[in-house]
Amino acid sequence: MDATFWALVALVIFIGIVVYIKVPGMIGKSLDERAAKIRNELEEARRLREEAQQLLAEFQRKRKEAEKEAGDIVAAAKREAGALVEDAKKKTEEYVARRTALAETKIAQAERDAVNEVRSRAVDIAVEAARSLMAGQVDAKAGGKLFDASLEQLKTKLN
Repeated sequence: MDATFWALVALVIFIGIVVYIKVPGMIGKSLDERAAKIRNELEEARRLREEAQQLLAEFQRKRKEAEKEAGDIVAAAKREAGALVEDAKKKTEEYVARRTALAETKIAQAERDAVNEVRSRAVDIAVEAARSLMAGQVDAKAGGKLFDASLEQLKTKLN
């Protein structure tokens, strides 16, 4: 009986003990538990990945909605600014037109006043000249009556 035989016997006894105390079952159970744990981790990773994809899709949708809303706000602001500019132009033109009309009215009134002033002075000068001429030619009492009658005629013509 040499050493190889005893090594073989020891190996068989060792394998018998290992099988008797169910080490292969324990190893299989351990491997099964490890495989189940890995399977659960993979399933959890897959679930997390799906959640992440859903969140990503939701955030992209929200980003697109926000961009659209921002675009709408910018467009509305541009429209409102255009309307304000147009309104300001219109009000400015109306103001200028009112001021021009007012100035033209004042100029026309000043022209009428100037014409009336010139007429009034011309009448005064004519009356004074007539009085001076008449005073030299007519006596004072008759001249006064003539002057009063002339003055009345001028007043009725002017009115």
